[in-house]
Amino acid sequence: MTYGLIASNVLVYGITAAQAGSLADNFRSELFLRWAMIPRLVADGDWFRVIGSGFLHWGPLHLALNMFALYFVGFQLEPYLGRAKMLAIYLVALIGGSAGAMLLEPANTIGAGASGAVYGMFGAIAVLLIRLRINATQILVIIAINVLLSLSLSGVSLWVHLGGLVAGTIATIGVLFLPEWVHAERPETDRAIGWVAIAGVGAVSLGLVGLGAALLS
Repeated sequence: MTYGLIASNVLVYGITAAQAGSLADNFRSELFLRWAMIPRLVADGDWFRVIGSGFLHWGPLHLALNMFALYFVGFQLEPYLGRAKMLAIYLVALIGGSAGAMLLEPANTIGAGASGAVYGMFGAIAVLLIRLRINATQILVIIAINVLLSLSLSGVSLWVHLGGLVAGTIATIGVLFLPEWVHAERPETDRAIGWVAIAGVGAVSLGLVGLGAALLS
């Protein structure tokens, strides 16, 4: 699944670069303009931007940085969470990042990138390490450094990053800890509770996207 997500992002980038006739200025492509996160246009009905924007990137460096981070965390998470749950948490984190943009970014901001979903994966790996009782200091430091960079670098959306981080972290807590907290005793019950947790976080994230759209209407 990690390879599949990376391939999907690379494929979308390749399409935008081909349409724009430029590797660096791929944001000039028709697909990029149609999928980019622009809160005002989402509020006007372009809901596909909530997901589509997470597969766009501003040039090859932006793509490479996000895909390297996704590779790093994906291959640690996938064996423990399973392909389906990892994909679901990734998408929930992506929607959480879009919710952050809808609620807290200026209405006409143009945003793109897998960063919100990747931050969600950072949160997920931190939760996994804590669940396995492995020292999570390193990944927590990485998260802190990235949040500080989000605060200091222009053109980087802190709210998308934090939205993805919160959504991915809470969803993973639901998968790895909630069955134990409710005293589930059978594997199939554990799996069901995990899916309920992911669906719940996804529903809240979508609700926040809708709230942001309503506030802009």
